Amino acid sequence: QVQLVESGGGWVQPGGSLRLSCVASESDASESIGLIVDMGWFRRAQGKQRDLVASITDGGSSNYTDSVKGRFTISRDNAKNAVYLQMHNLKPEDTADYYCNAIVVKLGPRGWSRDDYWGQGIQVTVSS
Repeated sequence: QVQLVESGGGWVQPGGSLRLSCVASESDASESIGLIVDMGWFRRAQGKQRDLVASITDGGSSNYTDSVKGRFTISRDNAKNAVYLQMHNLKPEDTADYYCNAIVVKLGPRGWSRDDYWGQGIQVTVSS
């Protein structure tokens, strides 16, 4: 079972910056974590659905939702099983709970599996 732990959220004034971090680990010490093919950040504003913010493949190809292009940068450190979201010029509409996501491929006794994991979420509040 892969666990995702997020950090770095909080409160910031409009125009400010925050950096979110997420580290993946395998809860069973006897298991390998597998291959994390995609990592990403989603967000859910109050009363709305959870939407993709940005994602990045293990090869470094990234994708952003239009509203954050030019302001947010996603990156990952494959050696640390970590993904980061650097957020600049934050706006009140960026206020939401942010969730880390990882898609993991693993070879087990019953063959290949592809599983989707989520962090518990971290709050980002942008207000004056």
